[in-house]
Amino acid sequence: MNKKDMKKRLKSDLKPSRYEHTLGVEYTSACLAMRYGYDVEKADLAGLLHDCAKHLSDKEKFALCKRKKIKISSAEKKNPGLLHAKLGAVLAKDKYDIKDKEILSAITWHTTGKPEMSLLDKIVFIADYIEPNRDQAPNLDEIRQMAFTDLDQCLIMILKQTLDYLESKDACMDPMTMETYQYYIK
Repeated sequence: MNKKDMKKRLKSDLKPSRYEHTLGVEYTSACLAMRYGYDVEKADLAGLLHDCAKHLSDKEKFALCKRKKIKISSAEKKNPGLLHAKLGAVLAKDKYDIKDKEILSAITWHTTGKPEMSLLDKIVFIADYIEPNRDQAPNLDEIRQMAFTDLDQCLIMILKQTLDYLESKDACMDPMTMETYQYYIK
């Protein structure tokens, strides 16, 4: 499937605000790829498709996990929204014909991160947080600048803010987020 058709499909599947966010992540992923000498086209595609499962209802998410034999963690049972990342990789492969393992990995880990992230994993994770349509995170200007000077330090800043936010809201936290943070601060 070509990128124009992907965008048409995404535009029809996603809410307008989510589609605008998607275009922002696509753009930011490509910018970060240029900055860090990574394949711009791959980063662009991963950014474009990172939220391709965001439109699924909780019921659809659970059914697709069951059909695809995807394990659901206790955090994901409590907060099914977390499943959109894993399922995004499934849809990217099945619906958008993406076979590249690096792109599928970046989609899978764009929400929680993981220890030993690839460059593309980091690019999409960070792009999701700093894309131009985002304006709610504290210190966003500083984080955006850090994204273009030190990717790992930026990753740590985002993970710390995410953990602090989830803790302040007493929200369900995927343990992988803490595991990722602990890995990168060492």
